[in-house]
Amino acid sequence: MPTPITELERWLNAPREDEHLEFKEAKLSFEFQKALDYCVALANEGGGKLVLGVSNARPRRIVGTAAFPDVQHAREQAWQVLRRRIDVEEVMHPEGRVVVFHALSRPRGEALQRDGRYLMRAGEQLVPMSFDRLQQIAAESEPDFSAGAVAQVGFDALDAVAVENFRSVWATRSGNPAVRSLSTAQLLSDAGLFVGGSLTRAALILLGSEDALRQHLAAAEVIFEYRSSDGSLPYQQRLEFRRGFFAWYEELWERINLRNDRQMVLDGLFRVELPTFDEAVVREALLNAISHRDYRRPGSVFVRQFPRRLEIVSPGGFPPGITPENVLDRQEPRNRCIAEALSRCRLVERSGQGMDRMYERLIRNSQPRPDFTGTDDHQVSLILHGEIGNPAFVRFLEKLGAERLESFTTRDYLVLDHVQREEAVPDTLRAQVKRLIDLGAIERVGRRLLLSRALYGQLGERGTYTRKRGLDHDTNKALLVKHIRENATEGSPLADLVQVLPQLGQRRVQLLLAEMRRSGEVHPRGLRRWARWYPGPEHGPPNAPDSTVS
Repeated sequence: MPTPITELERWLNAPREDEHLEFKEAKLSFEFQKALDYCVALANEGGGKLVLGVSNARPRRIVGTAAFPDVQHAREQAWQVLRRRIDVEEVMHPEGRVVVFHALSRPRGEALQRDGRYLMRAGEQLVPMSFDRLQQIAAESEPDFSAGAVAQVGFDALDAVAVENFRSVWATRSGNPAVRSLSTAQLLSDAGLFVGGSLTRAALILLGSEDALRQHLAAAEVIFEYRSSDGSLPYQQRLEFRRGFFAWYEELWERINLRNDRQMVLDGLFRVELPTFDEAVVREALLNAISHRDYRRPGSVFVRQFPRRLEIVSPGGFPPGITPENVLDRQEPRNRCIAEALSRCRLVERSGQGMDRMYERLIRNSQPRPDFTGTDDHQVSLILHGEIGNPAFVRFLEKLGAERLESFTTRDYLVLDHVQREEAVPDTLRAQVKRLIDLGAIERVGRRLLLSRALYGQLGERGTYTRKRGLDHDTNKALLVKHIRENATEGSPLADLVQVLPQLGQRRVQLLLAEMRRSGEVHPRGLRRWARWYPGPEHGPPNAPDSTVS
């Protein structure tokens, strides 16, 4: 699918050059072999894009490129050299031509090489992959670690409380009371935790005794710490849980909930109390840590609670192919045996909808979306921020009604969240926009999206709607004319006129000027970027050629 200009502009405005984007100016040319090296490195990092014709330093701008005039030929050459599909396309932006190399992710368990070199990026440089990284990639094709058998370990290695909690949860959530009468061997066999006469590692992680875990899986530990303030270095409480998950998971939530203050959301006469940490969100985050952490690494899972923030840090990065950007769209359990056991007792869903629900509940509470800052190849860091951001938005969702919200998907909620935070809706969510407009939840004003006028009216906040909607078309034109008349002697450059209406952006200001020029209200003198605007129709002196700003 061709890259839309809006997506290209989103890349330019990204806060930093990340592992999925590489920008090069390449105004005149770019070495083909170097481009292939970058594609190999990007593929080794999960896939990405080499973007030519864009300045690397921020603020990034399009400078245009003459490299690879025949992108079809470049695409064919890349296939001949790499024997992998590399899409090469040109994007014709108003500011100049941009060439994009799209490198798909490497296969699972296989690092890509070129001429015997396994490449990765280090800042601006391409460097050989480290031995540790190559080992990590090779380990991706290994069988499920949690499904491995623990030799010469019997049922006496299990924690009786954990086993009975597991049984009770399974019977209750599945609606199958027969589970309560199963023998321990049959219970674990049905759950996939007792296979071929041996307990699996997953059985110990979920149900093991403290002694068994210390002896066989010392890394299967969760450490809880509470700090009374963000600046508090020493913890006020620390608990270490080294027993099977089902022996302590209720206790950990109870510890968190002891200091889980409730925030009063006030919006006019509307009052509701919301917890700083939603129970369903916290439980889902804990289950993810247990299911997806790398148990071959020696570290523990840390749960750190602050008054308005909860951090869950687990050893091992995301499973292969998973990133913070696609975490809602792709499911790749690192420990399938654990995930399937939790799925059987209905604590998690195989469809991956638990993460969806986490996002939905946070958005409905007007709390920030999950924050994966600090995640790298060695750990996953999930931060849950507890502040209630916008009480009016909580009330807005109440006004939408339970029946309408029941039909909303996670993507619908994400669009609403971007709109209420006045953020651009990503292209990956654009398909939801028309549906939400049809439902009366949002509306389009020019190129902007707003929460609907009707719902603002129901909230008694018509003034807020008017402020967010901004000035109307004629008022915008009047402001531009006023500025141009006040500066008629020296003329007004485009940069000054954009400052008059910064909310519109350069392109929309240019469209307004073109319209006003056709009606004879203003006219330009000078060539393109150096043009200045003057009041009245075009009647400048012969030696001052007129030109529109392109």
